[in-house]
Amino acid sequence: MRVIELNKSVTESNDADAEALRNDFRQSGTLLFNLMSSPGSGKTSLLSRLIKDMAKKFEIGVMEADIASDVDAKKIEDLGACAIQAHTDGMCHMDAGMTKRAYEAMDENELDLIFLENVGNLICPAEFDTGAGINLMILSIPEGDDKPLKYPLMFEKSDALILTKIDTIDYFDFDLEKCKERVKRLNPDIKIFPVSAKTGEGMQELETYIEDSLKDWRA
Repeated sequence: MRVIELNKSVTESNDADAEALRNDFRQSGTLLFNLMSSPGSGKTSLLSRLIKDMAKKFEIGVMEADIASDVDAKKIEDLGACAIQAHTDGMCHMDAGMTKRAYEAMDENELDLIFLENVGNLICPAEFDTGAGINLMILSIPEGDDKPLKYPLMFEKSDALILTKIDTIDYFDFDLEKCKERVKRLNPDIKIFPVSAKTGEGMQELETYIEDSLKDWRA
């Protein structure tokens, strides 16, 4: 496993860089998913479950973006997926230039799906286009159903919302329907997937969405 250090992108034209990177991914037939969430939402657990369920059918790569450490990348690599750890030098997000450098360091040319596990917070990652084809936002049940009210941009920018740890909903004051209503008010077209990586609840629907997104991307 390689670990690379990513400093601030050398270009200020991030939107143009993101669009160029998206075009490169489209030409190669690779779909990049940008996963955004707060720390502890279950990103790595969700990715581990997706890899176990989908690795026989697709070549999967994971970019683990963190301020420091390589703990998550090691977990992913142990599952047999291509993984790279990207250190962001204290920055709280990934941008297109940083994503491109991480992809180039993966040294893989035949990946079907790449998941970028963005730096964990609900503010900065939503402000920067990474060049991803799909933006996925993860909200765990223990975090509460009021997060759409506190961090609206994250929900507005996301193509799909994954509600993780749904198996714990009986233990927390989380109103599922109220959360969905708040999210849909911000983003009427967003897809919502309540799932549990632990029990498998809802995973089939999410995996079908990912597979269908790849088909659409390549069409």
